[in-house]
Amino acid sequence: MGSLNKMNFITRLSALCLRKSKLQQRHQSGRRPAVPLGSRILTDPSKVFEHNMWDHMQWSQEEEENAKEKAAENSLVKVHWEDQDKYEREANKYWNEFYKTHKNNFFKDRNWLFLEFPEILPEKMREELKTEERSSGHTKINSIDSFSCKNEMFEEGEKYWKKNYGGGSTSVQGYVYNKTQAKSLTDNPQGKNCGEELGRLESFPGSDASYRILEVGCGAGNSVFPILKVLCNTPGTFLYCCDFSSGAVELVKSHSSYNSAWCSAFVHDVCDDALHYPFPDEILDVILLVFVLSTIHPDRMQGVVNRLAKLLKPGGMLLFRDYGRYDTAQLRFKKGHCLSENFYVRGDGTRVYFFTKDEVWNMFNLAGLTEVQNLVDRRLQVNRKKKVKMQRVWIQSKFQKPLLLSQNNLEETTKSHPYI
Repeated sequence: MGSLNKMNFITRLSALCLRKSKLQQRHQSGRRPAVPLGSRILTDPSKVFEHNMWDHMQWSQEEEENAKEKAAENSLVKVHWEDQDKYEREANKYWNEFYKTHKNNFFKDRNWLFLEFPEILPEKMREELKTEERSSGHTKINSIDSFSCKNEMFEEGEKYWKKNYGGGSTSVQGYVYNKTQAKSLTDNPQGKNCGEELGRLESFPGSDASYRILEVGCGAGNSVFPILKVLCNTPGTFLYCCDFSSGAVELVKSHSSYNSAWCSAFVHDVCDDALHYPFPDEILDVILLVFVLSTIHPDRMQGVVNRLAKLLKPGGMLLFRDYGRYDTAQLRFKKGHCLSENFYVRGDGTRVYFFTKDEVWNMFNLAGLTEVQNLVDRRLQVNRKKKVKMQRVWIQSKFQKPLLLSQNNLEETTKSHPYI
């Protein structure tokens, strides 16, 4: 850790030198987060068109006010209620049409995932990456500070898990029991349904895995296949991926890299609480929620987050990235596309919401998750050919399910938030 502390000290010192220089604050980051979020800093405005993207941008007060005015202006005329209802009822149809039209050609593969979210990897692989990094002096994946403490928490959680449930733990109706507890349930006549459920769940896809990931809203697989490329030769890992669109799931399943031995793709509407997942609660190590929650009606978002939180095992991580308030995509909407405040419909019928980090924190906190990271990622995207500059805003967050949630605490949380 000594070399890492030195590395972080050098990074902070470099940032301090930048701030003390005579460069305009408008063109540099006033604070470098501990996580990567890119490292290309625009220090010379005359060189803005030398790269496609600049990181850690700060907005001036004038730019902030202009963005607010544009958003207020394009929100003046709302979509008629009848049409709003249609977009909600037929959301599946619009996304199926989207993937029928674009197939897997619209989005690029998210090869940046492991830079921003190293937590996707099992801990052993993370340690190997950190070892390689230290030996090479490369700092592209230097999120060590953000989860060095978390590694200790994972170790503590594993000890707690083994102590309370042992190596033979299993799940019945979403609750984890050791073998003795599970036997008492199945032997009890009143627990007959539980026994039937136990038998069904013991054979679920990925039941033999020790490390499980779920990507919600997998689309055509732009996250799935970069993840599988890394994990496919790692014993004990399994990837679940689901999407609202049956067309998207078919694209994933028909991909040459799809293998049911490592991955299970399925159609699922995360807004429908009555739908069962093909695995029990509290078994996931990681949930990936990238540019998905923004497509859901704001009134239904909390319910979705609550349900996903139940799927995480204690110590599990939910990794989130989505559109931020006043992103260029929001400001470009014309009048008549606004459904409600900061919620819009595109020309193809798909919808998008633009978050603040406080909104994100509130949702995940109400679901019983603890903040590990919650940042506004501001970048300057450049079209060098057309000489166009676009201010991009995203929210990037990491939330963890508490490790040691006692039964009393669980009951109190349920009383305070009955829908969690």
